[in-house]
Amino acid sequence: MTAETIRVGVIGAGGNTTKLHIPGLQKQKGVEIVAVVNRTPASGRRVAEAHGIPTVHDDWRSLLADGAIDAVCIGTWPYTHAAMTIAALAAGKHVLCEARMAMNHDEAKAMLAAARAAPHLTAQIVPAPHTLAFDRTIVEMIAGGHIGELIAIDARVAAARSYPNGSGPQHWRQNRTLSGDNIMNMGIWYEAMMRWVGPAKSVAAVGQSVVRHRLNEAGARTAMAIPDHIDVIGEMAQGGQMRFNVSAVLGHAPDLADVHIFGTEGTLRLRQPVGGQMALSAGKRGDADLAPVEIAPDKRGGWRVEEEFINAIRGLEAVTHTDFATGVAYMEWTSAVSRSLSSRQTVTLPL
Repeated sequence: MTAETIRVGVIGAGGNTTKLHIPGLQKQKGVEIVAVVNRTPASGRRVAEAHGIPTVHDDWRSLLADGAIDAVCIGTWPYTHAAMTIAALAAGKHVLCEARMAMNHDEAKAMLAAARAAPHLTAQIVPAPHTLAFDRTIVEMIAGGHIGELIAIDARVAAARSYPNGSGPQHWRQNRTLSGDNIMNMGIWYEAMMRWVGPAKSVAAVGQSVVRHRLNEAGARTAMAIPDHIDVIGEMAQGGQMRFNVSAVLGHAPDLADVHIFGTEGTLRLRQPVGGQMALSAGKRGDADLAPVEIAPDKRGGWRVEEEFINAIRGLEAVTHTDFATGVAYMEWTSAVSRSLSSRQTVTLPL
């Protein structure tokens, strides 16, 4: 499809889709967004009018049945991703699917199997974006021996920097029926960690719902089944250990994110202070302290998801951020965390 126009249909036009994916796709040469379907026909029409999309469908299946559509962007919630992705691939459409990949590891594996059964089609998961500027530098420093052998990756992440507050309504991310095994922004950070130090080989997790109930869409009081404070430890496949805390209920948390990669010869630290920009620092054995690491312009990654998707369809590059196999790996870890929480036991990977 190098010279042909690529016609895209959008399934689910929420915040990320309207802010990033639709404009990003429309910027690509030879790409037209020709159809959209949203939660309601009225919201679909609003999106179509705002972005110049000619056709609004009432049902995602009718959009997939349109033979003129070459590719789809799936921007719905995780509980729909597997069914829509598998159906889209079966209908001969390339797929860009919003993260998190699926409800659980089993659904993610089914999506990967469908993609492998259609190798002529591009299948991509929207990547974790927050560390893109630093990933290449971190990977190269570790590969070049800066830290020596990994001892531990130690991460603390504030999914929200606030004291517990149950007065607001239940968000879809707090609804296990819609979000599955995904917990806060745990998965996007693990995806980034995999880029740097590879996957884990064991998981042990404890968590709690500090806010124990919220009001659902019907106004009924609903117990929270997804933790808002979690600690995960585990062994890494390459050696070394992980200690990872994610919380949405820590008032006056000192940082939005603080990740240390400790090794036998050196340490890396990726930190985002409250009100500040994310920055990388590093130190070696014998140094007095960590020092800032300047990221070379040619190594600073950034958001190019839609460009990568279209280039992959045209055969100009392979998907790296994020392919389905990587998506399965982070969903496997996510499901292992969920199993450890429920069983109160260590879970060994792979599942």
